Amino acid sequence: MSVQLQQAIAVGKYIVEQRLRGRKHFPLVLMLEPLFRCNLACSGCGKIQHPTEILKQNLSPEDCFKAVEECGAPVVSIPGGEPLLHPQIDAIVAGLVARKKFVYLCTNGILLAKSLHKFQPSPHLTFSVHLDGLREHHDKCVDRVGVFDKAIAAIREAKAQGFRVTTNTTIFDGADPQEMQEFFDFVSELGVDGMMVSPGYSYEWAPDQEHFLKSEQTRALFRQILAPFYAGQKQWEFNHNPLFLDFLIGEKDYECTPWGSPSYSVLGWQKPCYLLNEGHYKTFRELIDNTDWSQYGRKSGNPKCADCMVHCGFEPTAATDALQPQNMGRAIGALFGG
Repeated sequence: MSVQLQQAIAVGKYIVEQRLRGRKHFPLVLMLEPLFRCNLACSGCGKIQHPTEILKQNLSPEDCFKAVEECGAPVVSIPGGEPLLHPQIDAIVAGLVARKKFVYLCTNGILLAKSLHKFQPSPHLTFSVHLDGLREHHDKCVDRVGVFDKAIAAIREAKAQGFRVTTNTTIFDGADPQEMQEFFDFVSELGVDGMMVSPGYSYEWAPDQEHFLKSEQTRALFRQILAPFYAGQKQWEFNHNPLFLDFLIGEKDYECTPWGSPSYSVLGWQKPCYLLNEGHYKTFRELIDNTDWSQYGRKSGNPKCADCMVHCGFEPTAATDALQPQNMGRAIGALFGG
């Protein structure tokens, strides 16, 4: 595993502090969306389905810093849209790094190479490049030829300049296990600092609703894809808590932590989570205090949650579980390549 030690220690310390304060509903990762605009129109994403007047809006750096301080999460993921389209994204990232947050700037890679001069390498900054597979498959997913090659060139340039880089892959129904294994081999040879994977989730506004995975499909598919990894035949570096991967293949049975990755955008604090669009609150405290959390998660019986196994809901659960005495050895061993 390649979640860096500094981040793992900071997150573990944060979880212990929240528990000592008696807090049950606390976030681990803030999903900060400074804009919804994008230079792609991927069929599995619904962000650009917002009205034009919304797509024209940006969060200011001050808006972002206020949200981060209000939320308090140690990790900030910056998805979009395409964050590199934001005219002040460098100021936003610099401000978050100065606050010692672990920042993952999510990008499709098209603008990354020519944007690197805006940033400084830091253990607190990681570029998370969206890649859903090898060239033909990825370009089909994003509906544009040539995007894969641009993203790979940008990854190589970012690594050459000393930046941390991970990849972010969404795996949908119909994925070929052998092709995904070949993809992991290819990405590993690039020397990235880890790979992130997640089953395709049924984002309500996504144009393509046919290829999202059901829970049993997810477990079966990930068992096939990750079989060489669990057998010790592959040494792939995943930017995940190992317990989350155990969950994906069915070795762990977790309940969602829907408040673990709250989402803030130009519309406010999305309720109840990043994947479900049931309106917005003005403040983070309203989100936490006014949401009936018992109505969400697989055990709630909410049909929208029944098949969800996405990292933003279950990685926080795995992170908390990693602090249990029986799991600490596995979690610590993974940090040191075990």
